[in-house]
Amino acid sequence: MTGAVTAGTSSSSSSIIKEDITIPLIMKEDDNINYNEQSPVEQVALTVPTKDDNTLSVFTFRTWTLGIISCSLLSFLNQFFGYRREPLSLTSISAQVAVVPLGHMLASILPNRVFFQGQKWEFTLNPGPFNVKEHVLVTIFANSGAGNVYAVHIVNAVKIFYKKGLTFWVALVVVLTTQVLGFGWAGIFRRYLVEPAAMWWPQNLVQVSLFRALHEKEERPKHGLTRNQFFLIAFTCSFAYYIFPDYLFHVLTSVSWLCWVFPASVFVHQLGSGLHGLGIGAFGLDWATVCSYLGSPLASPWFATANIAVGFGLMMYVITPIAYWFDLYNAKTFPIFSDDLFTATGQKYNISAIVDSHFRIDMEAYEREGKLYISTFFAMGYGVFFACLTATIVHVALFHGREIWQLSKSSFKDNKLDIHTKLMRKYKQVPQWWFLSLLLINGVATIFACEYYKDQLQLPWWGVLLACALAFLFTLPIGIIKATTNQTPGLNVITEYIIGYLYPGFPVANIMFKTYGYISMKQGITFLEDFKLGHYMKIPPRAMFTAQVVGTLIAALVHLGTAWWLIETIPNICERDLLPPGSPWTCPGDHVFYDASVIWGLIGPRRIFGDLGYYSGINWFFLIGAIAPVLVWLAHKAFPRKRWIRLITMPVLLGATLEMPPATSVNFTSWILVGFASGFVAFRYYRGWWSRHNYVLSGALDAGLAFMGVLLYLCLGMHHIRIDWWGSKSDGCPLASCPTAPGIVVKGCPIN
Repeated sequence: MTGAVTAGTSSSSSSIIKEDITIPLIMKEDDNINYNEQSPVEQVALTVPTKDDNTLSVFTFRTWTLGIISCSLLSFLNQFFGYRREPLSLTSISAQVAVVPLGHMLASILPNRVFFQGQKWEFTLNPGPFNVKEHVLVTIFANSGAGNVYAVHIVNAVKIFYKKGLTFWVALVVVLTTQVLGFGWAGIFRRYLVEPAAMWWPQNLVQVSLFRALHEKEERPKHGLTRNQFFLIAFTCSFAYYIFPDYLFHVLTSVSWLCWVFPASVFVHQLGSGLHGLGIGAFGLDWATVCSYLGSPLASPWFATANIAVGFGLMMYVITPIAYWFDLYNAKTFPIFSDDLFTATGQKYNISAIVDSHFRIDMEAYEREGKLYISTFFAMGYGVFFACLTATIVHVALFHGREIWQLSKSSFKDNKLDIHTKLMRKYKQVPQWWFLSLLLINGVATIFACEYYKDQLQLPWWGVLLACALAFLFTLPIGIIKATTNQTPGLNVITEYIIGYLYPGFPVANIMFKTYGYISMKQGITFLEDFKLGHYMKIPPRAMFTAQVVGTLIAALVHLGTAWWLIETIPNICERDLLPPGSPWTCPGDHVFYDASVIWGLIGPRRIFGDLGYYSGINWFFLIGAIAPVLVWLAHKAFPRKRWIRLITMPVLLGATLEMPPATSVNFTSWILVGFASGFVAFRYYRGWWSRHNYVLSGALDAGLAFMGVLLYLCLGMHHIRIDWWGSKSDGCPLASCPTAPGIVVKGCPIN
């Protein structure tokens, strides 16, 4: 077993390990560091300590044991719940809380004997009290398990929806390579996205606050609570409350009161439904509703929340109603909000009828079945994807181009580094060749797999190289947006668009290209975010790298194994029409993924959005997205004293609704309300409370929900114990998905 590696020097079992992360440094003084210096970013200065103890043990037996267990458990649970109608996403916050008593227990029971004392391989199972740096590395392991292994969607699409063959070992190669490829992009861009103080990664502040609450010795303020006390109270309340929206009173997930007032009106249901309509007046009294798709609103800076609010309002309350009620693209023939695929008469499209025996499109059958149609919201949603892509490129070039160029021309100098980067310079950095080696090995393995198993994967070698080029091109601009706004514009649609034009008719090739082009970039940004967390908590970079690599490999194996097991054991999983009433195994995310493979891969963008398609006008959104940041930039130059203008981030504004569907309007309305209360009201008028409790509250709500969700499933869900009454229904808007065009017949809907 690997020994206890310390952050700066080796420590024996007799070393005094101090747990408080605010204790003075135990290191040589450096005249170039001002230990009273603070980060120039106010949220960071209020949250992240500027002290370090480089004698704390980092990689210990406890780290490996708790890290591997938490990574494996979160991977299993997230993949398990990911197939359900209301996916429960367990974040690393759960493990971050749960491992604290376990860590202290191991510290009390493990022997402190030193093995191979005085030799190079000296180690001990128990180097002292469980400390914060061990805790951070365990959380990094857990982060790997908490993330979604996107390539599993390929397995689900091929095996469940297309009902074609895909062997386990081929699937394993795809899952592993897509997950690990991102390390290459992380290594290339870490100096741009980790070391600069301006790249502050808001989500990390939630975990930093929680680490401090769990480890710092803090005096209780007069008439107040310590962070730890506040966390325990909020955690208990969240844990106890979640039984209502998750089991007893499902309607709390989306309170769509307009539908209750007008139960027979299709028009009102379309307006008021939080799950299937515009969500006017709808809100959720469920933390899972609030943070399931956009992350915690408590971690979002107010300017980013405002951008999301404006973008959502523009899409949901301006573009969609105008397009629908003016019957753009025969909008009234289909539901106002849906991710399904339709025929011209509003019926669901029979995809299996147009797939030939070679897993390609059967053009004769396609001509017989007719063109494929989508809801107008779905079509406009793709337009927003197009706009977001070009807006990302132009925004970063205009507002961050000079900084990127300066960093490219010269190395960092000490006078440009903030206190955290200066402290981290004391540790050995990860050599660049480590990242590049992983990039090369994964690239070669991917090309080999795609060529050798071409009958299953369909993607040619040049497609792999092109996907990698796209990931390389967009990691930096999208990483900058994520690091400053906590939002991540995606590449999934543009990757589908490109390969759909270059290689139409091959659905698996399309989703393979999307996964390598989009997810390798997204994984790279996730690794960079973890590196920034280690940066804030002063974790040696090489220890961070090791934990990330091992955690990523474990997560990939567990996610795929869990998915394979569920596919083989649950009859008709994901097939909504074949599942028994009330079955939770409806797989909303996989349905959207499958629909995209049909639109962009099987049929191809030319027959949908090109010269042969019905939605060619959507391509004008590319130009709209490119122009929008220019207008903001010109306004900023014309009115330089208006600081709020620079806070208009067009990629975030235009990309506000990228998660819709499967996200619904109630997810956004609830998220925006909570984000306003935290980022504007509390931050502006209750700064003291915000600095002490905001991020701690976010972690407590996440943890309480996660633990109660798992408990309810283990105690009730696995035994199919459920209650059936009015409050256990959905939002009570059954007519929201009905078409309003004359003569369209849909089961359960009135005929106009």
